[in-house]
Amino acid sequence: MSSSNPDVVLAAGAVCWRIVKGTVKVLLVHRDDRADVSLPKGKVDPGETLPQTAVREIEEETGLRVALGAPLGSIEYSLGGGRQKIVHYWAAEVTSTARANSTFAPNSEIAAVEWLPLDRAKKALSYERDKEVLDRFSALLDSGRLRTFALIVVRRGKAVPPTSWDGPDSTRPLLHRGLEQAATIAPAIAAFRPEKLVSSSAARCQSTLDPLATLIALPLAVTDDISQDAFEHHDARVEKVVRRRLAKKVTAVLCSHGPVIPEIVHAIAQETGSSGSALRNAARLSTGEYSVFHVSAEHPDGGIVAIETHAPLLG
Repeated sequence: MSSSNPDVVLAAGAVCWRIVKGTVKVLLVHRDDRADVSLPKGKVDPGETLPQTAVREIEEETGLRVALGAPLGSIEYSLGGGRQKIVHYWAAEVTSTARANSTFAPNSEIAAVEWLPLDRAKKALSYERDKEVLDRFSALLDSGRLRTFALIVVRRGKAVPPTSWDGPDSTRPLLHRGLEQAATIAPAIAAFRPEKLVSSSAARCQSTLDPLATLIALPLAVTDDISQDAFEHHDARVEKVVRRRLAKKVTAVLCSHGPVIPEIVHAIAQETGSSGSALRNAARLSTGEYSVFHVSAEHPDGGIVAIETHAPLLG
């Protein structure tokens, strides 16, 4: 997502990590042209979202294909001439498969990549701002909640209004704008590498996830349990769906409707023992928006580690 302010440059990256013989190591990149050592990151391309940028830049700079984990916030610094740069970061665990499939080769931009323990990595980094990001990562590690999975809750795209549709409500299709919303959120959600896609049985929800399903080659599981029809007839089984997804501990997407989403978020809160205004805000989604609930995968009382909300990128 490009900034509407020409004086602001947006970028994204990640603290890539893995465990080697019980020690957490993070990945640094050496740039010959700037004679520095930094975290992998890069500028947002036109028509691209921040999560997309993060995974693309990591793959381009390190040859690694990663899934984004918990967000680590952003840093901001001056580029001179009145321009500012804002870089958003996530944690990203690098699997053995990703390392085996790495395509990295030294090039004009990145001379080398290096895995270092946290203490050595912090000393090696050239910029204090990168060390600040590493401190946030260290705090997540120290809390015992570094490894996460996500439940991604999507509100379906903008659909034909009920007053303009003669058929059953469940068959209402997306408007052209809704189709555009579905297309723009697909690559952004793909950055979190979901392993399960679940949609309300309503056509407008299925159409919202169709581009994502095609992009990542996953089947779409369709259920009445999170549909608006079932919710209005008091037949919804939201808690059952959420409980099952949390028990599986793999990243999953749930696409539903405006009235149902607060129930989904409430169920996530109940099952993880979480509360707070961030949860309520994450449930207030406009059409095409989605909230990512990062949940601790290992710590029994870890609950929700972080929440982030994103909107479709439309001109």
